Amino acid sequence: MGNIRYCIEDRKPSGFDGARLLYVSTSKYEGDWQSILHSHPFSELFYVVHGSGTFVTEDMEFPVCENDMVIINPHVQHTEKSLYTTPLEYIVLGIDGLMFSFDKIASVQDSILMQTALGDVYKYNTQNSYVYAYLNIMLEEITKKEENYEAVCQNLLEVIMLCMLRHNNLSIVQNSNVLLNRECARIKKYLDANYSENITLDTLAAFSHMNKYYLAHAFTKYMGVSPITYLLQKRIEEGKSLLSSTSHSISQISTILGFSSQSYFSQAFKKATGRTPVQYRSESKRGGVEKREAGAVLERV
Repeated sequence: MGNIRYCIEDRKPSGFDGARLLYVSTSKYEGDWQSILHSHPFSELFYVVHGSGTFVTEDMEFPVCENDMVIINPHVQHTEKSLYTTPLEYIVLGIDGLMFSFDKIASVQDSILMQTALGDVYKYNTQNSYVYAYLNIMLEEITKKEENYEAVCQNLLEVIMLCMLRHNNLSIVQNSNVLLNRECARIKKYLDANYSENITLDTLAAFSHMNKYYLAHAFTKYMGVSPITYLLQKRIEEGKSLLSSTSHSISQISTILGFSSQSYFSQAFKKATGRTPVQYRSESKRGGVEKREAGAVLERV
């Protein structure tokens, strides 16, 4: 009897180590669909089980049907619309810690690559591949929640991605820090533009689609202060400018800056600068503020 042994090298494509399965969800159109553009700070795989419809980004729409896989990179605005005659049914995987690169993408029939300002979306048909079978096993594991089901699902994710790489010549970029920093920069920009609004951690979580506690931790690591502290600092800096350059009353300025009351503004301003708004305005008119701040810098040096 003949005997054949195949040796396996211990090798894994780059980018896999940081990949983490966040969730698996299933959806089916039943007439109450709320189709709203949204984005995530992580990648998504969108697999059409049955039905047909359109996939929508900020820039375009394209048709999707059974066995289509749509790869959505982080921060891309997207949604989907179902046809009433053939309702969409699909499975979605949320994947953190990576994004897909399409620089060397293979030419596949019925495939579509969209490059948007915030990221890329790629669609192709998985017919005759094993992707759906692995997705079903993953759903069964999550439903039953038997011992070590999380590890099984994580490994199935790697198998699915390997199948995708093999048939489409995709590549994976491990960039969790880059993505997180980009999202924190986006939050900072939002705070800079909307500091006068009533902003809470819940507001920022809804804006960024991040858990509010994880958001606070990431932003603090990125900026050195919490998002709420940064918001307060931004308001104080804007308050300095208004006190120096306008004749608005203290009450008007506190309202413009988004403070809930004049007293809260005065307390926060004095805590940050060592002076009340009235004192700061008086000194700024005499040019004393700049001299005092310059002297404080020299003393620290």
